[in-house]
Amino acid sequence: MSRLAMVVLWPAFVMSGVLEALIFALVDPSDLWVSEHLALSRQGTYTLCFLLLWLVISIAAAISVLMARLPDDEEQGRRSAPHWPR
Repeated sequence: MSRLAMVVLWPAFVMSGVLEALIFALVDPSDLWVSEHLALSRQGTYTLCFLLLWLVISIAAAISVLMARLPDDEEQGRRSAPHWPR
């Protein structure tokens, strides 16, 4: 289970960092609604946005992993690649 969690969380962590860098290269954190209404500093805005991005990407990756697992694989206790139609 912990290996499966790392398969989901590590790529999501990396992509959250990439997306945050791209977003904040174009947008000033102090211009965001979040920083104004929650009275967050720039660093607080960076942190909150990073965590939100990580959460969303992690959920999407977890759904993909769960959809890729086949019922036969769980019954036999092994993991294999999905059988794609030819």
